[in-house]
Amino acid sequence: MAGNRIIKTASGWLMLVIDIALYIMPIVVFINSRGALSGILLSSVMLLAALLISPGFFIVNPNYSALLVLFGSYKGTVVENGFCWANPFLTKHKISLRVRNQETSRIKVNDQSGNPIEIAAVVVWKVIDPYRAQFEVDMYTDYVSVQSESALRHMASNYTYDGEDDEITLRGSTDEVSEKLTEELQERLDRAGVRVIESRLSHLAYAPEIAGEMLRRQQATAVVAARKKIVEGAVGMVEHALEELSRKSLVQLDEERKATMVSNLLVVLCSESAAQPVVNTGTLYQ
Repeated sequence: MAGNRIIKTASGWLMLVIDIALYIMPIVVFINSRGALSGILLSSVMLLAALLISPGFFIVNPNYSALLVLFGSYKGTVVENGFCWANPFLTKHKISLRVRNQETSRIKVNDQSGNPIEIAAVVVWKVIDPYRAQFEVDMYTDYVSVQSESALRHMASNYTYDGEDDEITLRGSTDEVSEKLTEELQERLDRAGVRVIESRLSHLAYAPEIAGEMLRRQQATAVVAARKKIVEGAVGMVEHALEELSRKSLVQLDEERKATMVSNLLVVLCSESAAQPVVNTGTLYQ
């Protein structure tokens, strides 16, 4: 398989001077020959040369390249910017080397747990091999678009939308997910001579048909996690209180009194509303 080959061309300005001269000289020669056959032939040859030279001019703008093809044979790629001239029979294919942003459409896919989600991504890319972009794939921009959606769909099916803290998920591990997406995209787009600079998720949500149920599940999970933290803190505070009372010998508590104290403290600390104090005028056993 042929590869990208960088070549240089003749200066367009120099050839422009020659071309203009070849347009002017036939007139001078024809006038000086006074209609002689040799003068007419020479004038015709110079005019024909001028006409052949003219189609060879082309411009390569910054961050562009031009692939030169002669009767189906690849001759090289011009990346040097400026006014250039090459064989007029060469076909010039212009390829942009600029960085491009492309956002995929929102696609619906099932995550690893089977939940339908909507997902989209932004891909930043550029052509680094004009030969592959032009000749290895058909319409490299469409190729990038299709492969981006395909890679995004495959990546999304390998992870869950949400999960535990130590688990890589689409919602909670954006950097890791973006890195995996970039790696998979690069493997797919190497054939088109494209380098993926960056890819990021631009949209992520549960599909509308299950969005309400999943929101309630997330809220319930959050409530359970919060209550768990509250209970853990309350147990620690009760344990600390009992240790301090025992260390300072402020009161002597039997097992039943300790159980009552623990119960009261947990109620106060874990209750969602403010606890109402009750004054006991008797004893614990009456």
